[in-house]
Amino acid sequence: MTAALPRQAASPEEPQRPPETPGHKAKRRGLTLLIIGLLIGVPAGYLVISAAQSRNSGKDKESKYSATGLTEGWPSKVQRRLYQVPVPHPADTIAYYETNNWKTSRLYVQFRTNSAGLDSFLEGMGVNRDALKKNDISISSRDQKISGWKFNGPGTWSGLTHKQKNPAPTQDVVVNTADPNFPMIYVVSRTVP
Repeated sequence: MTAALPRQAASPEEPQRPPETPGHKAKRRGLTLLIIGLLIGVPAGYLVISAAQSRNSGKDKESKYSATGLTEGWPSKVQRRLYQVPVPHPADTIAYYETNNWKTSRLYVQFRTNSAGLDSFLEGMGVNRDALKKNDISISSRDQKISGWKFNGPGTWSGLTHKQKNPAPTQDVVVNTADPNFPMIYVVSRTVP
């Protein structure tokens, strides 16, 4: 058995604390509860907010990847770089759609720009306006069906196919110059993974 150690007497110079009053005891307990509540509540609140944001992000991605046709808006910078589709500024009426499978990945993009934007777009692909052939619908009927594009209405159609060595993508381009100041451009860029 161990012997109990004797208590050390209080120093005569140290003032003695008054006994704790019920009000002081309630304050101390309240402060302790507040600190414990904050230590538990703040991380729990953070987890709830984080989980909600993560769930919403998943829903956004799900809707993006379950799309079955053109989606309004700009393709991401990564998509534009990977498929080498240099959408110029200014551009409007922008829509895109991406398909992927084990054999081929495709990015469908449409936009309207001005005459200088068309030149900038073609230059960014490594070609110029001379490469466009009048009345050449270079986008296949299969790709037209997938994208919902129809090139049989009014318009002055021109097209080109820009073939590149793998892994660089091949682009099929159709340009509607019915309004020469604001041509409408349709692109299918495909790459083999």
